[in-house]
Amino acid sequence: MHDEESPENLPATPVAQPVVEHSYDVFKNADFVRYLIGRFVASLGQQMLVVAIDWELYERLHSALPLAFVGLTQMVPMLLFTLPAGHLADTYNRKKIICISTLLVSLASLGLTFSSLLIAPVGWIYFFLVILGAARTFLWPASAAFITGLVPRKQLARAITFNSGTFQISSVAGPVLFGLFIALTPQTQSHHTAWSVYAFNAIATLLCAALVFFIKHEHKVKAAEPVSAKSLVEGFRFVYQNKIILGVITLDLFAVLLGGAVTLLPIFAKDIFHNGASGLSWLRDAMSIGAVICAIVIAHRPPLQKAGKTMLWCVGIFGGATILFGLANVNCLGRWLALPNAFWFWFAFAMLALAGVVDQISVVVRQTLVQLLTPDEKRGRVSAVNSLFIGTSNELGGFRSGLVAFLFTTPTFLGNAAATGAIVSTVTGGIGTILVVLAVAWIWPEIRKYGKLS
Repeated sequence: MHDEESPENLPATPVAQPVVEHSYDVFKNADFVRYLIGRFVASLGQQMLVVAIDWELYERLHSALPLAFVGLTQMVPMLLFTLPAGHLADTYNRKKIICISTLLVSLASLGLTFSSLLIAPVGWIYFFLVILGAARTFLWPASAAFITGLVPRKQLARAITFNSGTFQISSVAGPVLFGLFIALTPQTQSHHTAWSVYAFNAIATLLCAALVFFIKHEHKVKAAEPVSAKSLVEGFRFVYQNKIILGVITLDLFAVLLGGAVTLLPIFAKDIFHNGASGLSWLRDAMSIGAVICAIVIAHRPPLQKAGKTMLWCVGIFGGATILFGLANVNCLGRWLALPNAFWFWFAFAMLALAGVVDQISVVVRQTLVQLLTPDEKRGRVSAVNSLFIGTSNELGGFRSGLVAFLFTTPTFLGNAAATGAIVSTVTGGIGTILVVLAVAWIWPEIRKYGKLS
């Protein structure tokens, strides 16, 4: 008989070591890298195009009214096609939708190129803008849902952080490159210099489509639901039933609707800080700069442990920063603090940058929660609802801020007429944002209780 081995003589059992997740492990995924580069290139071209459209229309017509129709041409396709776009993203190959939609954007950009080269009637510009808006309406839900299949679930929050960060970088670089293209494009009476920007966007979107085409991941479509009223509105039904998703989308909707001050930045630059075009460019870039810095920082940190409370605090700080931005000038706080105009300008810049920081955190939390809490077969439709809420709130937010500023365009102790309206609109919007945060925290306590973002 053999003696039984004593515990001390037994071979040691190897202990499994926890796998350490590094910040840049997601870049080992070739498909995600292709997607990220493609999105950056396309976003860069899009940011340049947005500035070029406004600039060309104002150069040709010398009126603010044509600029208002730019937002309208983007909203109409969104309202018409959001439901079918979401349904298509759940019942058809998402990679093919992205490629086809991106090619349509490229063709529309090519149309804008020839419209500018030939100085065609401005009606053609709006026609191609409608095509752009329709293509992007189908692109957004498919793209948002597609990224969930490119990375493991545990890397999703970090992937969304890098994805959002590349968009913010393009938002900073786009206006700068627009100015460079315009400066290098010869001006003649037979064509408008904006054609070079449109041509760049056409090439950039083609490159994006090529990169997405070579992504190996294919979205496996489950048994497709027949097209019906029920299937089309499934995204809205799911959002309404999921209180966390409904709460975070509502919070972001009203924060953008009330707290956005981008539309009024020309007034702040010209009539409040008296810094002209250079001041406007700095103010336009402030939020994007803050968002880029934030994206770099949170990409190197573990997932948020109290995501719900963090998002609520961030949107509240966004409202507070908006209020301080509106008050940071010689006409308001400057009456009690004898500081030079340059100080108030850079203080206002800092407040916008702070708003960009907290907005970036809010975006990452919202986008991650929407994807994590939605079944894959419904992600397209829910992403479509999300993009509809956010897209329309951007346009309506600009309209709200401009309308309030117009209604309060009266000379007072706050400065000239335009300055008064801009300050009142911005400050009241920030106050409204904080009230919305309190309301959302009370109506949907599930958000406050949501924990780790993974």
